[in-house]
Amino acid sequence: MADAATGEYLLLLNNDAALDAGALQALLSAAERIGGDAILTLPQRDWETGALVDRGCLLDPFCNPIPNLDPERDDVAYVIGACLWIPRASWQALGGFPEWMESIGEDLYLCGLARLRGVPVRALRESHYRHRQGASFGGNRADMGLRTSIRRRRLSERNKTRALVILTPTWIVWPLLFAHLVALELEGLALSLLRRDLVLWREVYLPALLLPFRERKVLRARRNAVQEARTIPVARWFSVVRWQLRKVAMLRRYGVPKVD
Repeated sequence: MADAATGEYLLLLNNDAALDAGALQALLSAAERIGGDAILTLPQRDWETGALVDRGCLLDPFCNPIPNLDPERDDVAYVIGACLWIPRASWQALGGFPEWMESIGEDLYLCGLARLRGVPVRALRESHYRHRQGASFGGNRADMGLRTSIRRRRLSERNKTRALVILTPTWIVWPLLFAHLVALELEGLALSLLRRDLVLWREVYLPALLLPFRERKVLRARRNAVQEARTIPVARWFSVVRWQLRKVAMLRRYGVPKVD
């Protein structure tokens, strides 16, 4: 559909999301004010309650999303594909969503590429969109505790690992990757023991742990190409990273997730 489009801008909007009446004008006005390439989104609100879910997302060091709830913060690490506004020329230059990611994390990757090339990624303060989170894919919200699915976890852990390796600038990627893999191993073993089966370990965590080794040549080639095109200083990349562990915070708040 993006390839067939002929307009100046693209708006990706989930089939379980709906725009506020003034949303399109707000996005267009913001794009015209910026006057150049930019990826934009609107405040996301829960479909049923209307509560603010996020204004884009920040990241922890392992590419886990942290909802931005700061009303004064506009620059974010990425905006979710449920509502993503981008100039068509930028979409084409960045290559769109990578097909090799399949789903989950493709929005994080696209926005990460854009940021490395100096393209701002911003959440507006005005208007909003409503979203039935997780309705089309399962998981992704906390209702009486965390619930997710094996398919979502498999894609999420695999693609966040890829994004971490390819997008993180400088040598710091390697100690972060090592820590990420250790954390994944501990998480996978703990959840498997609690469930008393090896389904999660076999389907989710073991593939993610082996990925950097199985795909090392492809990952290194993609990383080299992406980092050679980087135009922003390292400090700017990490300005949207929070040095906290998102999964630990979620565990403290909601307890052990239920995986279907």
